[in-house]
Amino acid sequence: MKTKQKKMLVRIILAAMLLVSLAFAPVTGPLRLALYLIPYLLVGYDILLKAAKGIRNGRVFDENFLMTVATLGAIAIALYDDTGEYTEAVAVMLFYQIGEWFQAYAVGKSRKNISDLMDIRPDYANIERSGKIEQVAPESVEVGTVIVVQPGEKVPIDGIVIRGETSLNTSALTGESLPKHVAPGENVTSGCINLTGVIYVRTTRLFGDSTVSQILELVENASSRKSQSEAFITRFARIYTPIVFFSALALALVPPLVRHFAMGADAQWDDWIYRALVFLVISCPCALVISIPLSFFAGIGGASKEGILVKGSNYLEALSQTSTLVMDKTGTLTQGVFEVTAVHHNTLDENRLLELAALAESASSHPISKSLQKAYGKAIDRSRVTNIRELAGKGVVASVDEQEVAVGNEKLMTELGIEFIACRSIGTIVHIAVNGNYCGHIVIADQLKPNAIKAIDAVRKAGVNKVVMLTGDRKSVALAVASQLGIDEVRCELMPSDKVSAVEKLLAQRTGSGKLAFVGDGINDAPVLSRADIGIAMGAMGSDAAIEAADIVLMDDDPLKIAKGIKISRKCLRIVKENIWLAIGIKVLCLLLGAVGLANMWMAIFADVGVMILAILNAIRALFVKKL
Repeated sequence: MKTKQKKMLVRIILAAMLLVSLAFAPVTGPLRLALYLIPYLLVGYDILLKAAKGIRNGRVFDENFLMTVATLGAIAIALYDDTGEYTEAVAVMLFYQIGEWFQAYAVGKSRKNISDLMDIRPDYANIERSGKIEQVAPESVEVGTVIVVQPGEKVPIDGIVIRGETSLNTSALTGESLPKHVAPGENVTSGCINLTGVIYVRTTRLFGDSTVSQILELVENASSRKSQSEAFITRFARIYTPIVFFSALALALVPPLVRHFAMGADAQWDDWIYRALVFLVISCPCALVISIPLSFFAGIGGASKEGILVKGSNYLEALSQTSTLVMDKTGTLTQGVFEVTAVHHNTLDENRLLELAALAESASSHPISKSLQKAYGKAIDRSRVTNIRELAGKGVVASVDEQEVAVGNEKLMTELGIEFIACRSIGTIVHIAVNGNYCGHIVIADQLKPNAIKAIDAVRKAGVNKVVMLTGDRKSVALAVASQLGIDEVRCELMPSDKVSAVEKLLAQRTGSGKLAFVGDGINDAPVLSRADIGIAMGAMGSDAAIEAADIVLMDDDPLKIAKGIKISRKCLRIVKENIWLAIGIKVLCLLLGAVGLANMWMAIFADVGVMILAILNAIRALFVKKL
């Protein structure tokens, strides 16, 4: 518990003990007032100071002002009636501070999930020089530097393992409890903890661009993007508070004046002022102003612990309304690890065909290009390749050994006017032509992710009505994958710009208030992620552009997390609505009772502080998402 919270708790306990003791103290007159002012000022001096500061700065109507007016008014009535009953004034301030303490505790609890993420920030990087390990600031490490990560240390910067094997604890990033084994040639992500062996890593990014820095920036900025509910409550409180104050003032003045001048009866000033003070305490909007943002903050914290990074509460709110889910295929539903499974109709030697395809594609980082290079199995001599032209969504044309080699899909062959042989095999078909002559095609197959089928079933159970798959792959492959997964609608053979058009058509077809979410991982998905109502990026395999454009990032690329994120968002919004109805319902009832004189200050305390505590405790439930 933080020092500030501890001090507040001590003040509350001391004030409560003094208040109970004074109930049995046989003192009257000015001494009694002086004694009651001790617990009052002990627990409420900061509220009085905040109210005074608000008045000085022109921000009069807030909860501090309402509490100050209500409690000082209660003391004034006790003095006017000469009853010596100051208990209610102290109790109002005491219970209000108890509510504030609960709020601070709840915020601290939800912040802990965020601070757990902050623990992934590395303090140093190890560089080996002259046989000795030196610790340097991660910010000073250049791309391509070899760093050493020892057991128990955090991986400071993204890179590729060049020596050594180990297991990594990725739970802080992905929520996955099982360690991940890495060996030479595999990527490692900053923020993971090395568990077993020493590894040498060649950095592929600067520290500022690494995964850990991006995650921390996303989480730190999440609270700046308010949901519609939060924005409404902020506007509501700004208008509501002055209305309540002047309504209470009218309640204190109008009925006594009417009784005195119109009816000729006793004005009963003390009775109506007391009712007005009760009205003020009841009407304080603390439960709404505090619990709504806290619910979203807790929801974001709970999601982050599960490896789902939400960039703002507005996106969490939008995710809860998802009715249409649009998904990219490669890297999202499939593993994106392509392997050559067959070579057909080749007029050249099979190895020669693979060599030409691998060389032509050597400048590309696309998974298909990597699979061709892997199937070739030899070192790529880039000096043999010149004049590389990449045709988006079609393939590559390059000069290899002074021969024009075209490698791509049927669209590329058609554009170049080359007759090709169609293939019925399921997979991605890569056609190869040399100097305008067709030489054959290579079949490359991708595999579904282990949880892909479960993920589609889970999103339907989470309330998604329609699941659509978009892909640049050919129709036969797309339909085969869609059939396995039970996808509602498939749009295939799409260029990157076609995906944006497809999403815009789906947006136009929506009915009601349902939102459209798009899930993708590649650079070509960035425009679609930005166009959808909610963009969800695969963070582990996803490109920087996709992660930057997305509103939500899944850190372990598990499609099952999509349904989990939707469930978390819907639980959070359900809690928000419960708190709104709880707060407004009880307050309206107590306001009516207070206005007609049937509610006293103790009922007002419950309507304000009691409801606030109940709402805060309810908001904390948004943190607990493990079993959703």
